[in-house]
Amino acid sequence: MKTSHALAAASLALLSSIATAQMPPGVTMEMVNTVLPEEGAPKAVTGKYAVVVHVAPGNDALKVLHPTDLAAFPAKDTLPVLVWGNGGCAIDNPRYEGFLQTIASHGFIVISTRSPAAPAAATAAAPPAANAPRPRQANAADLTSAIDWAFAENAREGSPLKGKIDTRHVAVMGQSCGGRLSLELAADWRVSTIGVFNAGLQPNQMSMLTRLRIPALFINGGERDFMMGPAKATFDAINTQPVFYGARKDAGHTATAYHVGGGEFANVATNWVRWQFKRDKQAGKMFTGSTCELCTNSTWQTAAKKLK
Repeated sequence: MKTSHALAAASLALLSSIATAQMPPGVTMEMVNTVLPEEGAPKAVTGKYAVVVHVAPGNDALKVLHPTDLAAFPAKDTLPVLVWGNGGCAIDNPRYEGFLQTIASHGFIVISTRSPAAPAAATAAAPPAANAPRPRQANAADLTSAIDWAFAENAREGSPLKGKIDTRHVAVMGQSCGGRLSLELAADWRVSTIGVFNAGLQPNQMSMLTRLRIPALFINGGERDFMMGPAKATFDAINTQPVFYGARKDAGHTATAYHVGGGEFANVATNWVRWQFKRDKQAGKMFTGSTCELCTNSTWQTAAKKLK
């Protein structure tokens, strides 16, 4: 088996071709690849559940992560849904798997897109040939299909997840282009909250916010992140729903997404859905209260509206 370094190289080659195709004018791969140095940075905090990764039964265009042992659900714990959109709107990106495993380990079923030709879990793959057709980007319909699958699987006879998925609580989150997709899905009646990482709307797109009827989380990588401005402007334009904004200083556009377990940004995503969906007051302290953890952290700039 090839090493994880070979996997990373193959993934980067594929993602570079996608990102180059969809980057806005003036944005370079160097800007996209700005990150928070992993050494000395906060580590991802994993939950109590071991996690399994597999192809979604009946839909090989989806990858699913959830606790390996499902005995606790739903009697002792709930299993809410989190649908994830990759950066660059990539169909596949194995480098987010640590990020998604951290969330799933806290008792969530996490669903992301995949290429039917790819392995379910992160394994080495050869880089695409120079003349290979450019893979298509994921779109809102792909993420909608993940929600459809969760609802169907919760009702499917013979499924180990039958009756265990908390379909009352569905989050859609994503990074960069994937974060933009989460804004598109905010109008879906099944979605209860969104998480927008390193993304925001342009001035001519703000009308999309008229469809926002749920709490939203906006997180970016500070001034090194070329999407900080649009993210803050989108937050500023929201006045009717609970919303939290956080800019992690010096994190950059890719920030901590590829740190072990997704690093600090995975903790933020996890605590948001633990608070929103599991009524975890300790997790909520990251965002609210007089001693709000991010608000009092010198490495973050934050703002909030209508949060309780």
